[in-house]
Amino acid sequence: MIKFKRFDHVQICIPKGAEDEARKFYTDIIGLKEKPKPQSLIANGGLWYQVADVELHLSVESPMVATRRHPAFEIEDVAAARTLLEKIVEIKEEPVIPGRVRFSFIDPFGNKLELLQITDPTIDYST
Repeated sequence: MIKFKRFDHVQICIPKGAEDEARKFYTDIIGLKEKPKPQSLIANGGLWYQVADVELHLSVESPMVATRRHPAFEIEDVAAARTLLEKIVEIKEEPVIPGRVRFSFIDPFGNKLELLQITDPTIDYST
């Protein structure tokens, strides 16, 4: 059996040469802190960000392929995030999960991202 400790990183994609546009969105708008990439990976393009104790890797991929795959980030104030983002991207309502307020959106590169706030951590979904 594999003993998992935590997520190390989540990887999504941007088109080749879109790093400056990605910085505008992920650094300037969303407010993530960019993290230096290892020297051995710089030539591949892309960016790394620190999100709490998990890294978000923006990797270069062409052509971009839209899928349902996505990272979901727990945040402190989902209403404030919605207010900020609805001016920039289309907000998609996600099906209700009791004890969570959430929504998703597509970043400028076609990646689906979900933001959620846990409102009741005592809910047990196993019953």
